[in-house]
Amino acid sequence: MKHPTAAVALVLSLVVQAACVAEADTPVPGNATAAESAAPQQQESYDYWQFNREMIARGMQAIFLCNGLFTSNRTLEQVFEQEIAYIQGRVGTAVGTAESGDYEVDWEQQAVAIGAPGYVPTMRAAFREGLGCVIMAPDQTFDEIESLPVLDMAPPPGDPAEIAWPDGDMVADRSMPDGLDAAALDAASAWAFDRESPEQVTLSLVVVHGGRIVHERYAPGVDMTTRTRTWSTAKSIAVSLIGILADQGRLELDAPLGFGWLPEADAPETDPRAQITLRHVLNMSSGLYPVDNRGQEYATGSGLAYWAGASSIVGARHRALIREPGSNWDYENYDTLLGVYAMKLALGDDYLTFPRTALFDRIGMRNTFLSVDRFGDFILSSQVYTNARDLARFGLLYLNGGVWNGERLLSEEWIDFTRTPAPATADSGNFYGGQWWLVPDDRTDVPANAYSTAGNRGQYVVVVPTHDLVIVRRGLDYGRQGFNRWDLTREVLKAVTPVAEEQ
Repeated sequence: MKHPTAAVALVLSLVVQAACVAEADTPVPGNATAAESAAPQQQESYDYWQFNREMIARGMQAIFLCNGLFTSNRTLEQVFEQEIAYIQGRVGTAVGTAESGDYEVDWEQQAVAIGAPGYVPTMRAAFREGLGCVIMAPDQTFDEIESLPVLDMAPPPGDPAEIAWPDGDMVADRSMPDGLDAAALDAASAWAFDRESPEQVTLSLVVVHGGRIVHERYAPGVDMTTRTRTWSTAKSIAVSLIGILADQGRLELDAPLGFGWLPEADAPETDPRAQITLRHVLNMSSGLYPVDNRGQEYATGSGLAYWAGASSIVGARHRALIREPGSNWDYENYDTLLGVYAMKLALGDDYLTFPRTALFDRIGMRNTFLSVDRFGDFILSSQVYTNARDLARFGLLYLNGGVWNGERLLSEEWIDFTRTPAPATADSGNFYGGQWWLVPDDRTDVPANAYSTAGNRGQYVVVVPTHDLVIVRRGLDYGRQGFNRWDLTREVLKAVTPVAEEQ
């Protein structure tokens, strides 16, 4: 990487100073100047984002209720008990109960409205064919539903119930293969489902060994067809689609992203953000100002696109550079969405159909919806609804080195990139690659070459090459990241004999 010019370095310095002033309400021990140490810290006790938080809380409820009813086909009682209850006390105020409240379900239009009009606007979401539910802007009404995007594509041919796994859902052989300990596998399953903490709710567990489903279990009210939100497991799907384009030469990992930033500069070529590459954003190391953490994840940033109808692309491009790209790891939804925007520009008119034609339809992921914002941009950092079996297929593609039924869909080089630690994590355990999570250096009870997707509320796909193994765990946990996927991997591995040396 080239070092910034003197002008760029000056811009970075000024932006960093401004960012430090903006974060004066959260001082970091050891970083204070002598003048700051001698005087009381400036601390703000008032939450200036409280109105955004309440709007976002209503938007979350709109998306949860809409997708719960019309994408997941769950009942009002299930959605309120396990999904909308998550909002209360964590994000804002949940509206109503399964019996009644300040919300409306329009069963004919497959849409919901949350909250009575007031200082917090009514928030609405509507189901759209092929995409799942789309959040509407605060000033939109049900009269504008037909203006929202749709994906009108016929399903792949054939009945999945009559097509053998993994391309379909027919599993004829349920016998336990050699090399597996059925009792130990059942014990691992019990470990996942019978949690001591009520905050950890396992919905499903699928274990695939040697390409076969060797264990499958669902919580009451859930089955193999139930779609739930992937949260950030979507990021691993995003990097796969981006990788297909990179393999085709339509995107370059180490080239600048190649689009305009906001606010627009008089001379875009001098914008320091022009040095940010696809590798940087996929490694969560863009150097851009953080907006999705430090208590702001449900107040501003990508939360406005997820839950309030803002553009995911405008927000992602509207951040200042505060660090040299590649030098600092910072988990940001918008970094993923910058990569998705580059994918959109490379695809043009094929953008909405590409995930299905290039990946999902080829590996039997018939139950997966990639949702969009109201402008038709994929929110591929979180807003994907799918079931456990489709995620098992996705993990199996990686386990098989990117090959499906003898056809290469993803190069080994790209998979190697996703499994290679981001350079900015070298001093903190090498725990993250390219939109996949890695076994941290200090973890010695699972194979070091295992890797995993990870999504809020316990959404995991774990790939263990040494044991020819894929583990899918779906949850509706109430703790933010309470369920430990590497602990689950350790328990499942007690039932499985290794098939290969670590590579």
